[in-house]
Amino acid sequence: MERVGALRTCLIVDDSRVIRKVARRILEDLDFEIAEAADGMEALAWCRAAMPDVILLDWNMPVMTGIDFLRQLRKEPGGGEPRVVFCTVENSVENIRAALDAGASEYIMKPFDGDIIEAKFAQAGLL
Repeated sequence: MERVGALRTCLIVDDSRVIRKVARRILEDLDFEIAEAADGMEALAWCRAAMPDVILLDWNMPVMTGIDFLRQLRKEPGGGEPRVVFCTVENSVENIRAALDAGASEYIMKPFDGDIIEAKFAQAGLL
């Protein structure tokens, strides 16, 4: 089935340039148009300018953490729309619950690969 229209956009938010590069390569292969941010404040600025369809979000970042970004995003005009997939080393039940309570759709553990991202995006209804 061929998709018609614009590519879906994914904002990758991670303070690691390497992680952003790896995630970009995987998501471009899944037909996403990619934007990148190095922290939650930069991501918020992106979202205020052009709300993405989905956000791949790290938890531990300088300036503004992923969970703080997500809570703020959900208060923004249109901020309830993007699907948010956490991608982090934070694997405690409390953190996963906090992320889901704040509005995350899925949770991916680092390290990840293309199969993991594809499976989680499919579970979140993004593919």
